[in-house]
Amino acid sequence: MNNLIAAAVFLLISAAVFVGILFYDRRRSYARLLQERLAAAKEAPKPSVKEELELLRNDVLSEIPALDKLLRSSKRITVLQEFLDQADLNWKAGNFLIICGMTSVFLFLITALLMDSLAIAFGAASLGLILPYAYVSFRRTRRFDKFEEVFPEALDTLARAVRAGHAFTTALELVAAETSQPVASEFRKTFEEQKYGLPVRDALQNMARRIPLIDTKFFVTAVMLQRETGGNLGEILDNLSYVIRERFKIQRQVKVHTAQGRMTMMLLMALPPTVCTAMATLVPDFVRPLFVDPVGQTVLVMAGALQIMGYILIRRVIRIQV
Repeated sequence: MNNLIAAAVFLLISAAVFVGILFYDRRRSYARLLQERLAAAKEAPKPSVKEELELLRNDVLSEIPALDKLLRSSKRITVLQEFLDQADLNWKAGNFLIICGMTSVFLFLITALLMDSLAIAFGAASLGLILPYAYVSFRRTRRFDKFEEVFPEALDTLARAVRAGHAFTTALELVAAETSQPVASEFRKTFEEQKYGLPVRDALQNMARRIPLIDTKFFVTAVMLQRETGGNLGEILDNLSYVIRERFKIQRQVKVHTAQGRMTMMLLMALPPTVCTAMATLVPDFVRPLFVDPVGQTVLVMAGALQIMGYILIRRVIRIQV
């Protein structure tokens, strides 16, 4: 127990020192930025050739300069930032990693002090790393589901605008103004990118990268082929909207046929914690060795790992791609 308390105190002091260093670094960076702006204001602007020819977007991965410089050296952090943007969360990748670390340390300290077991404490720390990612993944999935629901309506609006004689780029702005979120924001970004000089093809490809759904890829491919080979764009969009709606019908039928599997998954995941809680309430002496004895703690960790593996396997079985 004394070793756990010492480890907890060490982690708390380390976290406090780390936060203090980051805050000091951020203050120095802010002061240096003010000095650079004052110096630039005194001098005449000297635009370089590179600034005139290129339109660059400088995405900051963290508001802390030292951490931002460190994160930019990894491509996986850029993928993580895109993942956060797809979830429509105004978070930076560096801040997200700090949140994961703080959650992990907090659960480790609480579990170590309450359970007096390093195995369970490290399991709780691992869970603390996963929980923020699971929340972001849930937000991302829910946003994509909402996008798929509204996307056929956006295609119908786009087809009507094209038939009315509007240019395709103007039709994108109409869709952004008349449809609901999150489709409106994505079409607005696409319209603004091509408005500020990006080719329509690249703007559409960026949209497909931001929303990596099969419906978006079909839409981008159809529009690019039509612009290269010609054809009736309104009719193409109508057919695409019809195909997407028919796919929704098939997905609903699949959900009906897999309802038993999903119910089985829910029961199997909820049964062990429910039984353990009931027995801890009714017969506490019978369950106490799971949390006190080292062998019981090991069995408890293994049971949790098996529960997660079972959830993943059942999820794979009942998840049918349409």
